[in-house]
Amino acid sequence: MKRFVIACALAFSIVPAAAQEGPPPPLANQQLADPAQEARALELMQRLRCIQCQGQSIHDSDAPIAAAMRHEVRERIKAGQSEAEIESWLIERYGDWISFAPPASGSGLILWLLPILVLGGALLVARGRFRKREA
Repeated sequence: MKRFVIACALAFSIVPAAAQEGPPPPLANQQLADPAQEARALELMQRLRCIQCQGQSIHDSDAPIAAAMRHEVRERIKAGQSEAEIESWLIERYGDWISFAPPASGSGLILWLLPILVLGGALLVARGRFRKREA
């Protein structure tokens, strides 16, 4: 019975180790040989949001998905694609939200107008409260 318990404990201790992710893709943290291509890749990576961290760009994030996206950006830059092509491919795959500068049309229009509407509403509420105090 004691051997059975030890065997089960060992088996269950291996499961978390097997669930660990492997090393990041090769170009996730390795710069491109051409400095101009690397500069283009870095500029694009700073404009793209990490889908796991949400508040960080894929350039700044240490999340595994950000590493995979950095690898993809560098691979596509190396293959000769333009930043616009890569960004549109990622937006098509992950949605407008992935861009720190979403388009001002469609669902992106809501992201541009919402702060203005909230600020306008707050100003109206503040104006109403100040008028009540003066009266």
